[in-house]
Amino acid sequence: MAVTDLSLPQAAHASKTQISTRFAFLITGLAMSAWAPLIPFVKTRLAIGESTLGLLILCFGVGSLLAMPVTGPLVNRYGCRRIITVSLLLMCVSLMCLAVSPSLPIMAINLLVFGMMLGATDVAMNMQAVIVEKASGRAMMSGFHGFYSLGGIFGAVVMSGLMWLGLSPFHALLCLTAVLLLMLVYSAKDLLPKSPLDNNSGGREPFFVIPRGKVLLIGALCFVAFLAEGAVLDWSAVFLNTLRGIDPIYAGLGFACFSVAMTIGRFTGDKIVNTLGGTRVIFWGGLCAALGFLLVVFIPFTAAAFIGFTLVGVGASNIVPVLFTAAGNQTSMPMGLAIAAVVSMGYAGLLAGPAVIGFIAEQSSLNVSFGIVALGLLALAVSAKKATST
Repeated sequence: MAVTDLSLPQAAHASKTQISTRFAFLITGLAMSAWAPLIPFVKTRLAIGESTLGLLILCFGVGSLLAMPVTGPLVNRYGCRRIITVSLLLMCVSLMCLAVSPSLPIMAINLLVFGMMLGATDVAMNMQAVIVEKASGRAMMSGFHGFYSLGGIFGAVVMSGLMWLGLSPFHALLCLTAVLLLMLVYSAKDLLPKSPLDNNSGGREPFFVIPRGKVLLIGALCFVAFLAEGAVLDWSAVFLNTLRGIDPIYAGLGFACFSVAMTIGRFTGDKIVNTLGGTRVIFWGGLCAALGFLLVVFIPFTAAAFIGFTLVGVGASNIVPVLFTAAGNQTSMPMGLAIAAVVSMGYAGLLAGPAVIGFIAEQSSLNVSFGIVALGLLALAVSAKKATST
């Protein structure tokens, strides 16, 4: 059984190490969100339809899911610094390539690589975050994820703003990527240089194992939490337009309410977790998010829908960070494999969940789909104590 390397707490206590962790989350959020404004340009440049575009975007998700399970063991062998730095560098390169890929196959390969680097960074930076949080003796994970959410907001805004000013997608990405690289150069030296685990095999462990014990439960709960996020991301605008009659121009405000609430919730989440504890945060967060979906479904007014999506953001904001902390603290599996498994299961919910919601909606309605998500969140709340107990 792997244990935390005893040489790391002193380094992890340093404020520079905490800052470097925040930068890793911020850079990743900025890079990921920069892709969204490029999608219409890619569709036009390659002259493809919606179905082909959907398959193309699927390459991004497939790449992430391929890289996540093997990243934990790689971090254990080579350390957080190497994996995070290399992954972010390659992510920046592939991001630039997305703006100039001349054909569908090349774009598919670039998206696959971009997704792989995002998946690898996601696992590695969460492993570092667990170590830094343990060493600090207080909750910090929500704040780290808050920087990811902040990057997600600013990345899309900056890209859209630069293109609105007349820059081409390539030159807009060039400006953003230059900033990302400067941030990486500044912070990389303070990332944890050593393997976070020290075990009898010299840090060597299998590249993949089937999740077991508490890790399986935590991963399942992450699946539900990410499914809720994906439901709002992909279906809130459709819901507001088709079932509440909101003009498509304003239908995106539902997701905006959710995003702002989630970002604020994460930046205040560490104090909440330190005060209430992880179990209560998951319990009350799950109930709050479920209430949000039920409000959206059963109160047929526009204002109620906006309030509901805001409640989903408030409730869901700190569930995933607490679950990642729980994955780092459990003893069923080594930390690297556990976090890789939990992140993979969570992203499966984010990627596959919205498609399932669409299928259910096709057979019944979006009200039924959102109701099922609410039931899943209620089950998540009930399972809070079991998931966080040591």
